[in-house]
Amino acid sequence: RTLVARITRWDVVWLSAIFDLHGQRLMTAAMPRISRTADGFLYPLVAMVLLAVDPAVGRSFWTAAAVAFAIELPVYKTVKQFVKRDRPCETLAGVQGRVKPSDRFSFPSGHTAAAFLVATLIGNCYPYLSPVVGSWALAVGVARIYLGVHYPTDVMAGMCLGTLSALCGIAAAG
Repeated sequence: RTLVARITRWDVVWLSAIFDLHGQRLMTAAMPRISRTADGFLYPLVAMVLLAVDPAVGRSFWTAAAVAFAIELPVYKTVKQFVKRDRPCETLAGVQGRVKPSDRFSFPSGHTAAAFLVATLIGNCYPYLSPVVGSWALAVGVARIYLGVHYPTDVMAGMCLGTLSALCGIAAAG
C-alpha cells in the first residue's frame, strides 16, 4: 500500500475511535462548547485583558499575535484550497457532523491552528500557564475530531501550523 493509503487508514481508525465516544453524555455536552472557544471571539478579549493587567506583556502579546495570525491565516487558507480534503462527515458512512463546519474542506484544522497559536503565545508570556493552555488547545483538536469535522491529521497539521506561526510571532516581537 502507498504511504497516503496507510495514513488515510490510520486517520479513519483514530477518527472512528474518537467519534464513537458519542455515548458519553459529558462528551456530547462538552465538545461543542470546547470547539466554540476556538471560534476566535475570545482571542481579542485575552489580548485586551493582558494589556490591562500587564501592559508590557500585553503589547508584546498583541505584536506577536498580529504577526502570527498574519502568517497562519493565509497559509491555512492557501493549504485548505490546495489540498481540498473533504470533511469526514461528508465522506465517511456513519460519521455525521455534530456542528456546522465554517467551510467545506478539512485540512488543516483552523480551529486547532488558532488554539495552538494562542496557547503558545500565552505559554510564552506566562510559562506556568503552559500546561493549562496546552491542554485546552489539545482539547480543541480532539473536539474537532469528535464532532466529525476533522481527521486526526487535519488536527496535527493545525497544531504544527499554529505553533510555528506563534514562534514566528514571538521572534518578531522580540
